[in-house]
Amino acid sequence: MRDDLATLVGSRICHDLISPIGAIGNGVELLELTSGTASPEISLISDSVQNANARIRFFRIAFGAAKDDQIVSRKDVLSILEATARGGRLTYYWQAEGNHTRTDVRIAFLLLLCFETAMPIGGEVSVQQIADQWVLTARSERLNIDPELWGSLQAHEQLLTQTAAQVQFALLPEVLHENGRDLEISFGDGNIVARF
Repeated sequence: MRDDLATLVGSRICHDLISPIGAIGNGVELLELTSGTASPEISLISDSVQNANARIRFFRIAFGAAKDDQIVSRKDVLSILEATARGGRLTYYWQAEGNHTRTDVRIAFLLLLCFETAMPIGGEVSVQQIADQWVLTARSERLNIDPELWGSLQAHEQLLTQTAAQVQFALLPEVLHENGRDLEISFGDGNIVARF
């Protein structure tokens, strides 16, 4: 089986879902314009469509296929993270200036998904690029760190079986290895710092 088959499946699913969800969003906007007021029901549908659209765009980068020469604009990243934050518990501060390769953004997004699992009550995540190194910092009043799961990110062999909700922990080491990147993780009082 091809190594990149899972990423191609991820890309296909996200690609095929973006159009119908966008159409639902357009339909909701037309209903709001027609009625002149936004009922609680329409607002709920609108919020849900926006959240689903944001997650699919996020997943498309995190789990989809990435070519070496693909670039993701800062504007697109900020748009995705702003929309994702609206429906979630995390606030994102993307402080990496300029446009970046899709591979680097993909690694950062996979790390954000890892952070999400450790932050049950939410918190803040900042993403910086200092010279050639990326630094991601998660801060929360309460962190839930599974040492075995986080240890699997730096293991050379995957001995841990992840659940569907933890698939980012299985994929991230492979993406790092394919791109010749090393990952350093440190845990402090209420924070996690990841460097690659």
